[in-house]
Amino acid sequence: MTLQVGPGGTAKPPLSGSHGIVVVDKPEGPTSHAIVGRARKAFDTRRVGHAGTLDPLATGVLVLGLGSATRLLGHLSGQGKEYVATIVLGVATVSDDAQGEVLSASGATVSAEEVEAAMAPWRGPVRQRPSAVSAVHIGGRRAHERVRDGEQVDIPERDVTIEGFDLLDLRHAVVAGVPATVIDVRVACSAGTYVRALARDVGASLGVGGHVVALRRTRSGAFTLDDAIAPEDLGNVAPMPAGEAARRSLPWVEIDEGSVRSVVHGVRIPWPSGAPEGETVAFIHGPDLLALAECRGGASAYSAVFPPEA
Repeated sequence: MTLQVGPGGTAKPPLSGSHGIVVVDKPEGPTSHAIVGRARKAFDTRRVGHAGTLDPLATGVLVLGLGSATRLLGHLSGQGKEYVATIVLGVATVSDDAQGEVLSASGATVSAEEVEAAMAPWRGPVRQRPSAVSAVHIGGRRAHERVRDGEQVDIPERDVTIEGFDLLDLRHAVVAGVPATVIDVRVACSAGTYVRALARDVGASLGVGGHVVALRRTRSGAFTLDDAIAPEDLGNVAPMPAGEAARRSLPWVEIDEGSVRSVVHGVRIPWPSGAPEGETVAFIHGPDLLALAECRGGASAYSAVFPPEA
C-alpha cells in the first residue's frame, strides 16, 4: 500500500474506505475533475464526486462526497451558491472569461451609476443564456467541446434566480490595449447560474461587452470557505459525517431506535409527525444518516438508504 506523509513527516496509510463530505478550496488552474482525482488517491476510493463544477479559472468552495455520501450530492448540487467576481467592462471574449479569445475591445469608461442601472434587471427571477463555452449538453455533447471544434452553438435560455447582485468596487484600467472599467461584484444565486453570463449580459446592456477575469465561490449550499481545506490536505483530515452534512443542508428528523433497522433495510414506516411533506427529508439517528425519504401515501418512500458502514 502506498503511504502518505503527514505534516510532521510521519508515514501513514490513506484513509481507506472513507465516507462523508469534504469541502475543498479549489485553486485556480486544475479542473474540478482533477480535484476529484486527487481525493480518490488521498482517500483510496473510487467513489468520489462533487456537488457543482468550478471552471479552471474559478477558485473556492468545491464540495466533495466520498463513499456512500456521493448519494447526497444530487441534493447538495441543487442548492444556492455565492460568488465574488471581478469583471472587465469594455472587452468581450468568446468564453465570457479571461481564458477565451477576444471578440471585441471597444473600451469603456462608465460610472458606478451606469453599472448599477445595467445590473438591476439581472436581480430576481431571470432568463439566462449560459455561456457558449460551458458544460451544458447540446445534442449529446458539451457546448465547450462543440465551440472548440469550430461549431456555432445556440444554447437555450434557462430560468435562474439572482438573489443578490451587488457592486463592491469600481476602477479604471487598461485591458487588451483599451481603457476599461473593472468592477468587483458579489453574486448570490440559484444553482445553474453562470456568473460569466452575467458579465457578458451587463456588458452587452452597456453596449461595451464584458467578461470575468476572477471568480471565487464563497458558498455552496450550507458550506462556506470556513469549512474548506487546501487540496494538499486531502487525506490528512477525516470527512464530515454524512449525518452532519445532512443536518446542515436538508430538512431532517430524528428516527427512534425501534425504527432504525426498518429504515436502513428500506422498509417503509409511517411518516414521522412534524416532518415536512413534499420535499426530501433526511432520516437521522444520532450522528448517522439513515436515509433520504419523501412522504407518499402517509409513509416513507426512500431515494437512498445508508446502512451502517463497515
